[in-house]
Amino acid sequence: MRSVVTALLVLAADQAAKAWALAHVAPHGSVPALPGLVRWTYVENRGAAFGLFQNQTTFFVVVAAIVIAVILYWLPRVPGRAGGVRLALGLQLGGAVGNLVDRLRWGYVVDFVDLEFWPLHRWPVFNVADAAIVTGTALLVLWLLRGAEPVAAQRPTRPPGGRGPR
Repeated sequence: MRSVVTALLVLAADQAAKAWALAHVAPHGSVPALPGLVRWTYVENRGAAFGLFQNQTTFFVVVAAIVIAVILYWLPRVPGRAGGVRLALGLQLGGAVGNLVDRLRWGYVVDFVDLEFWPLHRWPVFNVADAAIVTGTALLVLWLLRGAEPVAAQRPTRPPGGRGPR
């Protein structure tokens, strides 16, 4: 359930931020946010990150639908104590839905966060959904690199003398 709440919070924050950008930044314009660090730059992203696969809206809608379906399939199967995985999947789900809403509504994704500080000043313009997807993916990779908890550590042990819980 927490994953769904996370996804809904990401979706709400993403859509609210995009609505703000649409209302306050001229198309293809730029507004300083934190001078030297961040500016708001309106971009209609008709492709993937780094400008790849431009004007492939149908492809991206299908990919997003598959990603959302896979996450929804796996969420109930994640063990209860795997909170990091649940958080990661919730972030990815909210981000995927946020960008899917844009593609279905406009045929492109609204991006507006533009990093100015070195070394990220050449990073592509992105949005809240993108940040959630990247953060969720990084958390999932870290969890996978950490490896699963050993089975022996998951079972209660018996105290010396053989009595006690199993």
